[in-house]
Amino acid sequence: MYRAVTRQIEVTVEPNFLPERSSVENRQYFWSYTIVITNTGEETVQLQTRHWIITDASGRKQEVRGEGVVGEQPVLAPGERFEYTSGVPLPTASGIMTGRYQMVSESGERFEIDVPTFSLDSPDSRRTLN
Repeated sequence: MYRAVTRQIEVTVEPNFLPERSSVENRQYFWSYTIVITNTGEETVQLQTRHWIITDASGRKQEVRGEGVVGEQPVLAPGERFEYTSGVPLPTASGIMTGRYQMVSESGERFEIDVPTFSLDSPDSRRTLN
């Protein structure tokens, strides 16, 4: 599990390789990832947009920007959490993802929070220690 906290908003990520949706022969690898966003602060916030940077094992980067997550722009009161699962395909057996969410507070202040950088590893990927 990966974790980041920005302005009392906690984001955790748990990636999961999906062999049943992957094909080594066709160089298609697929992961799901479950994200939990928890508001540990004292002000209600709403997730507005997402920005992902997805890098495969060859160093190719893909940027994804959009409104909300999984079709929603959740509002989180103090102590509330929002959980969702999404997925990502890669042409390589490993990669990394990192991102940010733009939030807005109930007072109208816009700010960004970090999504922790997380590793996408399949059983077919070779581990390299730097």
